Amino acid sequence: MTAPLPAAGELAAAATAGAGTAGMDNPRFPLLAGFIGSMFLLVGSLGVGWLAPVSELRRMPLFIWMRAEAAGVALSIVLLAVGAMLLVRAWLRLGQIVHVWGAEARSATLKAVVAWGLPMMFCVPLFSRDVYAYIGQGRLMVEGFNPYENGISALSNYFQLGADKMWTEAPVPYGQLFLWIEQLVVWSTNVQPEASVMLFRLVAVAGVILCVIYVPKLAELHGINPHRALWLTAANPLFLTNFIASVHNDALMIGLALAGLYYSATRRAIRGIVLVTLSIAVKPITIVFLPFIGLLWAGREAGWARKFVFWALTGGLSLALLTLMALVNGFGFGWISGLSAPGSISIWYAPVGLIGMVVASLANSFGFDGSVPAGWVFNAGKLLAVAVVCWQIFRGDYDRLMRRLTLALAAVVLLAPIIQAWYVVWLIPLFAVTGIRNDWQVKALYFVVSFFMIYAISDQLEVFPYLQTEDLGFALALARVAAAVTGLLFGLYLIFWDPQTKRLFRKAGGPVVERPVI
Repeated sequence: MTAPLPAAGELAAAATAGAGTAGMDNPRFPLLAGFIGSMFLLVGSLGVGWLAPVSELRRMPLFIWMRAEAAGVALSIVLLAVGAMLLVRAWLRLGQIVHVWGAEARSATLKAVVAWGLPMMFCVPLFSRDVYAYIGQGRLMVEGFNPYENGISALSNYFQLGADKMWTEAPVPYGQLFLWIEQLVVWSTNVQPEASVMLFRLVAVAGVILCVIYVPKLAELHGINPHRALWLTAANPLFLTNFIASVHNDALMIGLALAGLYYSATRRAIRGIVLVTLSIAVKPITIVFLPFIGLLWAGREAGWARKFVFWALTGGLSLALLTLMALVNGFGFGWISGLSAPGSISIWYAPVGLIGMVVASLANSFGFDGSVPAGWVFNAGKLLAVAVVCWQIFRGDYDRLMRRLTLALAAVVLLAPIIQAWYVVWLIPLFAVTGIRNDWQVKALYFVVSFFMIYAISDQLEVFPYLQTEDLGFALALARVAAAVTGLLFGLYLIFWDPQTKRLFRKAGGPVVERPVI
């Protein structure tokens, strides 16, 4: 588990390198194409990205034209959709031109992360407005409210903060560490929205940097090529847009969790538990990591008695740290009640959500309350997820511990009634470091990335309803359709017609590499 093993991909790379083949073709064109795509996102965000109602940017002539004129909104939508899909193509092409996943590939990947991520640092928040909920929650604490007991509606003029209305009464589902970050950001910026967004972005970038550092390290522990794992994860457009452009706190959560997992796997369990506990104190979903860290700490030859002892030690140490933080901030463990908030929401592309919606529709058609059987379906999904997690904890080989953790977290994500794009991003680094084969597995990742990028393009746009006119209407529904069609056409081009990328979606002719133990 903790010793590097030779990977099939690395052996093939070494053979190729010995034959005198260059590590990769010139990466200039994919890097430039991705940078242009990211710049398109930046410009498009000026028109359809999320701004707080009190933002001074709304008064600038350029923003007024791009947000209040039909032509400006249309341009923003096209730039957003084309830019996002250009990023997808650039990422695919960057991986496609690599012959040997060595130092050249690592250098090109790091350049891609910087070149593609830098314009996103200055985007108006895209694809989500959760960052404005962070600002509202930080303001709650600055003004002396308990965010676990009060929604942002407790604040005066709360609607000017720009948060989604679902947060008006909802308790905060975040842990103690992120509450402190929210409070510090809002206090230091005096609730200035653009400055607050930038500071939250810097927090997200810290999480991205942690992923860049620890994804290759974790991959090496599994004999997986670290440079390929880094490309699959950090240069991935879904990763960059959700963590930087959308400003999600999930970046810090998963970065801390990966760091903790690495130290736990290299016999530095105390440090690992502290880091994973800090991750839980950002967003508690990573509590799933703790039983597997206990197994790593117990060691390869541990019997059941030893395993239970180290599970108790792991859980006790993590609980002690969380309790200490709860005592310091005085808010306790209120995030536990906040975790139930998303449970009643469903979405059509989540398997459990779709089944629940179908069952609800059938019940409604017979005059019954469809929410009741839909709730049964959602609860069944949760119970099945718990069963999968327990199975992965108690059954399986020691050498597959991180893969078992990956499958456990995947069950929690995939058996939920709603699957957000950033939930999928939690899984990508874990699958990458434990092995994504270059057969159907990597093709599935390509499709998932393309789907969620297209969905994100059309899902959350700030488009004002008063733009509806007799000759050319850009109400929200029409804007979403226009964005979705543009993104979908580009996606179909990548899969079926692009002379280069269409080959990635066909049956692989070469040897299968990066084969994990499944």
